[in-house]
Amino acid sequence: MKIRNIAVIVSGIDEEYPYRIILGINDFARSHDLNVSYFTAFGGVSDSKDFDIGEYSIYKLPDLSKFDGILLLANTFSDPDVREMIISRVKKSGAPTVIFERSSEETLHDISTNNYTAMKSLVEHLIKVHGAKVFNYVSGSPNNPEAMERYRAFRDALSENNIEFDEENRLFYGAFRSYDGIRAIEAFKASGMSLPDAFVCANDGMALTAMNKLQHMGYSIPEDVMITGFDCTFNSINSCPALTTINRPLYYSGTKACEILLGLMNKEEQPMRTELTAEPVFSESCGCTNEHSESLDDFKKNIYIRYEQIYTNIHMLNRLIAGLAGAQRIDDCIGVMEQVLRAIDCNDFNLCLVNNWEDAYNVTNLEDQDEYPPIMTAPFIWKDGERHSLKRFHSNRLRPEPLTTGGNISYYIPLHFNQRCLGYYIITNNDFPINSLLCHTMTLSLGNAIDNISKLNVLDPLCRIYNRNGFNQNAEYLLKQCVSESSPVTVCFVDMDKLKSINDNFGHQEGDIAIKNMADAISSACGTVNVCGRFGGDEFVVLGTGDDFAEKFKKRLMSRLENINKKADKPYKLSASLGFITTIPQNSDTLLDLIQQADEKMYEAKKEHRTHRI
Repeated sequence: MKIRNIAVIVSGIDEEYPYRIILGINDFARSHDLNVSYFTAFGGVSDSKDFDIGEYSIYKLPDLSKFDGILLLANTFSDPDVREMIISRVKKSGAPTVIFERSSEETLHDISTNNYTAMKSLVEHLIKVHGAKVFNYVSGSPNNPEAMERYRAFRDALSENNIEFDEENRLFYGAFRSYDGIRAIEAFKASGMSLPDAFVCANDGMALTAMNKLQHMGYSIPEDVMITGFDCTFNSINSCPALTTINRPLYYSGTKACEILLGLMNKEEQPMRTELTAEPVFSESCGCTNEHSESLDDFKKNIYIRYEQIYTNIHMLNRLIAGLAGAQRIDDCIGVMEQVLRAIDCNDFNLCLVNNWEDAYNVTNLEDQDEYPPIMTAPFIWKDGERHSLKRFHSNRLRPEPLTTGGNISYYIPLHFNQRCLGYYIITNNDFPINSLLCHTMTLSLGNAIDNISKLNVLDPLCRIYNRNGFNQNAEYLLKQCVSESSPVTVCFVDMDKLKSINDNFGHQEGDIAIKNMADAISSACGTVNVCGRFGGDEFVVLGTGDDFAEKFKKRLMSRLENINKKADKPYKLSASLGFITTIPQNSDTLLDLIQQADEKMYEAKKEHRTHRI
């Protein structure tokens, strides 16, 4: 029997909207022996474009045409360019696809909820039952079609009841993230506007944090101001006061989408549009009675389970961050991750890195590329309590080792440092990525640790300037630039004086201090545009640009060494011997040749007693 594979494209799986849909998808997949691969990121959590570039690299990993079907949660992407890029890749794949909440896509089968009718009914309830006349609205992104449908319903309800809306001062655009609720209240407070009768929020996450912020400011809900959400999450039902919201069948939409997709994969005709019904849930935050909370016993049980998960995960995360912070080799990271996987009962994990991840200055940036780097390495494969590795595999395979059974659920999560793509990891048959808000924190810590290890490969651990490898990489780039522009380049070889005497008379620890001070002086004299590095014990090399770099560098270095000698008040004086070569480089000139020439200049000067002494 052929194993069928489904790709799910989604963002922000730590939010409750995709979480409940995912539960429906997973239950259907397991019962129908389907393999599901989630390609997910956490974009939009910061204002950094570089960070989002790194996050969104995961969507360029899969060749979607190799999947039997695709589920696309298009409305989880707040960035319209990213959303359209993904939709374009999905269409190009030709695979049967069901898209969520995107009825404007005529060529894709769509499953959506009637947001408009439910939101309009909720707002009319606030007007007609509770007498609300002044509103603030907390929206999702203006680039999100679902957010705009809810906002349109809000505006229509006000218009039909002859209520004006101050869009300039009482409308706040967020991105459906919980923290946007706090930002919305802070923006309202800064505006100096009077308190509205109601804050209408486009989802529960924003509504709950907004309500909490208002309560901390001393306002009572609903006595001073009403507040409403959308989605009917666990927290909204059990908050205090319980939130007036809108219940839509998210879990059912997940199973229904899978049912439609399975029919398409079986070449069965399916409706192009499937619309589900949402219903308002009137509760305490608008002044109604809460009739929808769980029984006290069920509530206590759920809270206990969540509390224990949070406590365990935070304890695990503290150990993870502490362990990764001290990692100097990839094996150190693997040792820490193994402890984490045991703690979360994960029996199937793959760490997949781009083949050149150790080269901190060979940056893999997927912003302008359509494909993922072809060659991957898997330094850590964890399967049923045993670990091994795979030196090379093609990224088109996705997994270092293919699955041989159906009914598996895999989460593909990007690893990066800002825009630099490091690879990804795969968690299979463990729902830690959707059950824990700490999954993203773990991912960031792992990405930072791997990036830091790659930097250690090019930095001198004592001096914190480039080692020989790091200097060669960066100086080669600058040299090629000078060749292309026919501009002068200077290579300076610096030999620290009397290091052996310092070690012999004052100890090697003092010798290390002297080396570090010399490196600091050279780095400072070099400037930010040029490149310097430590070549050996007491040898340094500098590459600079410009006609007069040699004289400027020598003068700055002399000044910095004089300052160090005065302030340090050591029983020895720091000094150095220098050799320079300045030339307009040609294609035939190599960096090694120029370094050797500068080295020879220094020793020639020493022999002729014309060495530059500083």
